Amino acid sequence: MRLALAEGIVLFGGVVSTIVLWGRPALVNWVDLAVLLGQAGTLSVCCIVAFYYNDLYDLRIVRTLGAFIARLLQAFGVALILLAGFYAVSPEIRIADGVFLSSMLVIVGLLLPIRAVGYATMQRRVFAERVLIVGSGPLARKLMAEIDASPHAGYKIVAVADDAGGPEASRLPYPFRAPLAMLGKLAVEARVDRIIVAMSERRGRIPMAQLLEAQARGIPVEDGLRTYQALARKLAIETLPPSSLVFSDGFAPGPLNAAFRRLISLVVAGAGFLGTLPFMLVIALAIKLDSRGPVLFLHERVGLHGKPFKLVKFRTMVPADGATSEWVHDNQDRITRVGRWLRTFRLDELPQFFNILRGDMNLVGPRPHPASNFSLFSEKIPYYVLRTAVRPGVTGWAQVRYGYANNLEEEIEKMRYDLYYIEHLSLWFDVRILFDTVKIILFGRGSYATDAYPFPAPVDEAPPAEPRDIAHSALKPLARGER
Repeated sequence: MRLALAEGIVLFGGVVSTIVLWGRPALVNWVDLAVLLGQAGTLSVCCIVAFYYNDLYDLRIVRTLGAFIARLLQAFGVALILLAGFYAVSPEIRIADGVFLSSMLVIVGLLLPIRAVGYATMQRRVFAERVLIVGSGPLARKLMAEIDASPHAGYKIVAVADDAGGPEASRLPYPFRAPLAMLGKLAVEARVDRIIVAMSERRGRIPMAQLLEAQARGIPVEDGLRTYQALARKLAIETLPPSSLVFSDGFAPGPLNAAFRRLISLVVAGAGFLGTLPFMLVIALAIKLDSRGPVLFLHERVGLHGKPFKLVKFRTMVPADGATSEWVHDNQDRITRVGRWLRTFRLDELPQFFNILRGDMNLVGPRPHPASNFSLFSEKIPYYVLRTAVRPGVTGWAQVRYGYANNLEEEIEKMRYDLYYIEHLSLWFDVRILFDTVKIILFGRGSYATDAYPFPAPVDEAPPAEPRDIAHSALKPLARGER
């Protein structure tokens, strides 16, 4: 957001300057000034929107100047399309061709040096804080991976301290220090600016006296769980103590917040249902002509406070004659031609406007899971019951960040995003998710996962040899199943 705002101001200033110097408009009254500002604002907004939808503001995806330049060309194509739409509606704001071309060159000339300096600064972590990680277990390794994947976060790991050494600690790509009783001395020797405590098992192990001493010296001490959440935008549920959730305000959204989000969902669902009704009729006809079976798919899902309801979707698969797996990966051969296209652009979800109007769902929230697997997921996935604290949604944080799950491990990964959303639930968070959903629908890129683990997985965290077989043995198959 800050990057988009900063570059937006630079773009606006550059475009205004170009129009004034090259176009030489006659600014004799307020109308002329308004036209000038409208032209510069329109071009700047179109560029910012195009950059957003080409992920130019996501520094986890576009991590180098070369990647930025490649996507910048695509973004300008999207910006031109948006400008054409603006000009069709308001021809008076159209910029003369010569001035427009000059403005685009100025934009490129401004952005490339800014990004070049920014990427060089991030990659070398020139202004990054020197960080000492306390702990070397699963949480610490997750945190290290996130810091490595987020050079823009302003952290630079200089050492890892723990009492537990061994082969795993020796394979870490950072200097390992022990024991924790010498933490204060280690912090001084490493000239650290911040200490992050990322110990999976803390009882009786946290060097409290040394941490208090570090704080007295002006070295901030952070909770690794909170730092991980801020970087990864999800919860580390395997290492999360129950007390941090029980005493969190995020899992008990206020009535005003819930009422306001519900009102917006109703308004959008009503307008969306009426606006897309002709398009949905075309989709229904295409489904009917493409394959046998009903147009709609109805399935019992788990809603608010665990209450079941019937989810409505467009059918995207050929109906099965018997029981079948729920995982998308195992049903690829059943997805129809029209269904594959609907899934790519998430158009199979359009009938869920009806679920919103009926009160089963909101526009944004965790995706509702099949009722047949509620008991299993409650047993296998930590804190699973908290998903039912809010109404499920047509789209959600896990959907835009991860996409479809094809086994139990991936369901657990999506649960990390769902709980993060519930804990940080807000109207602005919903707006961001909706913008990301529109990006997926328009560009058909699908969701992306953000994890990258460059360190060896500990034994208690390593994935099973055949995760899909384990998932199959536990999950109840569905008759005429479809996700």
